Amino acid sequence: MKKLSIVLGAMIASAASTTLAADCPDVLKHMKRKLNSQEIVNMCDAYAGKAVLFVNTASKCGFTPQFEGLEKLYDTFKNDGLVVVGFPSNSFAQEYDDESKTAEICELTYGVNFPMFEPIDVRGEDADPLYAQLAEETGKQPKWNFNKYLLNKEGNSIVHYGSRVKPDDEDFLADISAALKDE
Repeated sequence: MKKLSIVLGAMIASAASTTLAADCPDVLKHMKRKLNSQEIVNMCDAYAGKAVLFVNTASKCGFTPQFEGLEKLYDTFKNDGLVVVGFPSNSFAQEYDDESKTAEICELTYGVNFPMFEPIDVRGEDADPLYAQLAEETGKQPKWNFNKYLLNKEGNSIVHYGSRVKPDDEDFLADISAALKDE
């Protein structure tokens, strides 16, 4: 009887996972490793049904202080369903080769608690499949560090913002609020 319960439980979990995958926006159908860790995150499982702000980051950039604003944005809206996800990138030659140094800058210097992931390329032929997909969906690839892509909760709208758009810009905050509302 115990084995039957385990098998039935596994079957139900598998069916639920399949349903979730079908409901998951294509842009979230990626597995990513957390920064300076071996932990792998299934983005569908973690973020489907949430508004997601994708940001390509760099530790040695003039826009790096945006980490503070991004963390404040995350703290303000995470209970409403916003998740900020950061992807360090050396696509513009402003990121450390050492992930532990990048993690140190994020955590100790800027107090980043939002999810940070493995370093990736964000543009051109070497772009990570996630960022290639974001660029394809919006028609805009990052021109520099701290570009932002906002996916709404429904998973059917992605908007691009350039590096100069700060996390506390009024219009940007209005778009965040709209992305958090059910359509």
